Amino acid sequence: MSVSLVLVVTMAVLFACGIYLLLERSLTRMLLGFLLVGNGANLLILIVSGPAGLAPFYGEEGTIADPLPQAFVLTSIVITFGVSAFLMALIYRSWRLAHADVVVDDSDDIELARRDASVAAEDTHAASGDTEFGTTATAAVSTALDLEEIEREEETRAAAEREAQEREVQSRDIAERAEGDAGKKGDDE
Repeated sequence: MSVSLVLVVTMAVLFACGIYLLLERSLTRMLLGFLLVGNGANLLILIVSGPAGLAPFYGEEGTIADPLPQAFVLTSIVITFGVSAFLMALIYRSWRLAHADVVVDDSDDIELARRDASVAAEDTHAASGDTEFGTTATAAVSTALDLEEIEREEETRAAAEREAQEREVQSRDIAERAEGDAGKKGDDE
């Protein structure tokens, strides 16, 4: 399999320029970078698919080209087109709202990240033990449910219900005895 050096170099240049443009702050440059990376990926698929041949439905069996890489490239083109249209809508919306297509740093997000990093550093110093998890295991999420506590609450609730039922049975027995005693006293008189 002989691959044209020009195709390999073109693919590498497309990937390099595309990645460079994707790392820019301008949304328009990000869109162009995405398009270049998409075209580089299409070239990669065609290069890897093997040597060129005749049309997939014409010619001898040995010289027929495999249609699958061509289908991959067509699918990739459609996906790239769809994502590009979405990016263009984002760029248009950004331009209409802020009259700029440059992504700026959000100072609130930066401050929040700094606070999270300092809290994580304090937690790391505070947790000392034999393992990386410290001496006591804590819930991974602060709002996570404690299953043992839920079981204890259910047991307490069940015990309270049993006691209430026992008290109800006892009060019925007392009431029945009182009625029976009252009936006997009425008969005696």
